[in-house]
Amino acid sequence: MSFPVVIHHNPDCATSRNTLGIIQAAGYTPIAIDYLKEGWTRPQLLALFAAAGLTPRDALRIARSPAEEMGLTAADVTDDQLLTAMVAHPILVNWPLVCTPKGVRLCRPSETVLDLLDRLPPGPLAKEDGQMIIDAEGNRLV
Repeated sequence: MSFPVVIHHNPDCATSRNTLGIIQAAGYTPIAIDYLKEGWTRPQLLALFAAAGLTPRDALRIARSPAEEMGLTAADVTDDQLLTAMVAHPILVNWPLVCTPKGVRLCRPSETVLDLLDRLPPGPLAKEDGQMIIDAEGNRLV
C-alpha cells in the first residue's frame, strides 16, 4: 500500500459516507474502522488528537450525542474526564477522522479530506446532497 488511508467512520453519518466516497473516488481502498462498533482506547485517542492538533474538547461531538446530558459541555470538565467518557461512549468522538501520510484530520466538512490525499478524484464529483466538489474538468470547487 503506497499511500495508506484510514478512516474512522460512522456509516450512519452523511458526512462520514461522503468522506469515504471521496477517498474511494480518488482510487483508494481505505481501511474503514466503524469506531462505534470497535470502540476507542485512550492511547489511540491521544495519538489521533495530537496528530490532528485537536484537544478532547475540540473532538467532542455535541450534536446527536449524549454529551450535554452527561454534563460534558460544561467549562470545568477536564480533558481527562472527556477522554474517559469518549472511551466509554465512542459516539462522543466527532467523525470522520482520517489518517494518511499527509496527516490526520477531522474531516468536517467532508471535502477537507482532499487535502490529505495525494491525488484528487476525477470529476465531476458531488456529495450525497448534490453539492459539487470537483467539476467535470477535475477542478476542486471547495
